[in-house]
Amino acid sequence: MTGKYRKVAYYPGCALEGTGHAYNRSTTALGQALGLDLVELKNWNCCGAMEVKNLDPKLQTYLSARNLGIAEKMGFETVMAPCNGCYHNLKKAEYDLAHDPASRGLVGQLSQKAGHAAYEPGGVTTIHALDWIKEAIGEDGLRERVKHSLKGVKIANYYGCMYTRPRHIFPEKDKGPGSESTSKPHFMDDLLAAAGAECVDYPLKTACCGGAHTLSDSDTSTKLVLNLLTTAEACGADVIATECPTCHTGLEMHQVRAARVLGKRTRVKILYFTQLLGMALGLSARRVGVQENMSDACDLFREKGLGR
Repeated sequence: MTGKYRKVAYYPGCALEGTGHAYNRSTTALGQALGLDLVELKNWNCCGAMEVKNLDPKLQTYLSARNLGIAEKMGFETVMAPCNGCYHNLKKAEYDLAHDPASRGLVGQLSQKAGHAAYEPGGVTTIHALDWIKEAIGEDGLRERVKHSLKGVKIANYYGCMYTRPRHIFPEKDKGPGSESTSKPHFMDDLLAAAGAECVDYPLKTACCGGAHTLSDSDTSTKLVLNLLTTAEACGADVIATECPTCHTGLEMHQVRAARVLGKRTRVKILYFTQLLGMALGLSARRVGVQENMSDACDLFREKGLGR
């Protein structure tokens, strides 16, 4: 176990307290099962992922910077954000504060008006839930802990478009062996393969699901998701593994909508990677929140001997 990530600040973000609650439940349960300590940020705020960023990107930088400042004040050097949108925005705030004087100026002004010290870049590093498990436990550590192998489960790993884009805000990626790749991410593949799963070659792992436009242009979002679903099935996948609440919810909702509106039915199941790893470690399906998913994977679990 890597001591660096054994105890980290936890930023769940808004989605994990709402539609992505199963991700929150499974992430915390997985952490407990692995002996990792997540300490939730005190009085955290929205990172400004959607509307705020569209109105004023620098205001979004302030909102994310405030969260980084809370983590630093709590004594942490690392904050873990499971949501791709939150992860992306906290990373972008780190980059903008380090490289854009105008962003630092506005963050300083708003921090002063809010009555707290402005966060200075470099104090805290943001990681994703995939980094957290990969670096703290690793594949070998997972193999040692597996109680119910995922053997026989064919998985298409879906990372979404914000996990690796834009590349310049992820300086730790693309550093060669052992690092994550922005063009062909593999951390989720590595972890689930260590738990026994068969990860299929899925060419759309970083394609957009249209999640940000679900309300404004549902038809386009449904078509984008249907492409993800049908491609996963064509690759032989039983499951699409996700690591973002917006992507996960979009895949589930538009799978239903594609059947109702377009008459296109797909059978592939959608599960968070933390739910799959949790069940591989012997946690029950209920413990990792599978009952909160729209995608009913009960028959698959029974067939593969999971979720007892």
